[in-house]
Amino acid sequence: HFGGSLFAMCDPFHALILIKQLGPGYVVWDKSATIDFLRPGRGVVTATMEIPETEVAAIREQSASGAAVEPVFVVEVVDQERLVVARVTKTLHVKKRVAADPASDG
Repeated sequence: HFGGSLFAMCDPFHALILIKQLGPGYVVWDKSATIDFLRPGRGVVTATMEIPETEVAAIREQSASGAAVEPVFVVEVVDQERLVVARVTKTLHVKKRVAADPASDG
């Protein structure tokens, strides 16, 4: 596998998972990502992306005041023998949406 394909297979999922888990009251952006290639990825490779509910709850709590939170997620890409071929680190930017102030309209 080319490095770009290994990176692309992991790219959007943490942001998409978090958008779904947090709901429309939050802004979720990709902030940064890195990939470390550890060995050649040959044959079928897989990766599992998940965000435990406890981590989602912590993000909600940390962002409750309107402060930005930048959670970091690490996912391993493994081959058919479950050997790690690459490690992807994703940093997201999460912030609670602020309701518009009706007094400031016009």
